[in-house]
Amino acid sequence: MRLLVLVAAACFALSLSRGAGAQEFSSLEERMSDAEFRAAGLDRLTPEELEQLNQWLRTRIGYIPTTAAPAGGMGFKSDSLLGDDGDRSEIVSRIDGEFDGWSEGTVIKLENGQWWEVSESREFDVAVMQSPGVTIKPKLLGSWLLQVEGYNRSVRVNRIR
Repeated sequence: MRLLVLVAAACFALSLSRGAGAQEFSSLEERMSDAEFRAAGLDRLTPEELEQLNQWLRTRIGYIPTTAAPAGGMGFKSDSLLGDDGDRSEIVSRIDGEFDGWSEGTVIKLENGQWWEVSESREFDVAVMQSPGVTIKPKLLGSWLLQVEGYNRSVRVNRIR
C-alpha cells in the first residue's frame, strides 16, 4: 500500500506541466489540506518515509504548474493557481479591518483589494487585532500560504477576488 501511495504521488507530481522558474519547496504536509493528505494515504507513512518522499519531490520538482490537475486530481483549483494577471510574486499587505483568526472557509479581505479564502481545515484563534500585516507567499504546485505578522503560523489560501 505504501508503495502504491508513493508511486501515485510521484506520478501526480511528474504529470504536471512544467512552468517557468523555480519556487521555494513546500512539503506535502504544507501543500495539502488534512483531508487531502489523509485521502492520499500519506498519513499512514512513517515520518521517515514521508521525509523520503518530500526529499524525492524536492530534488526532482523545481517548477510551478501552469494548469490545474486533471479532473479527479488532488483538488487543486485552476482559479487558485495564478492571480488574475498570472503574477506569482509575494504579496505584502494588511487585513482590511478586524482579524481574530481563521478556520476553513474564512474570507480575508486585504487593503490592496484582494480577497482570499482559507482552504485548510486548520483553525487559528487570536485576540482581535485591527488591520494586521500579512504576507502571502506562492508555494510549489500553485498554492499560496498566508502568514499574519507577529505569528509563526501559516495557512493555505485561494484568491477569490
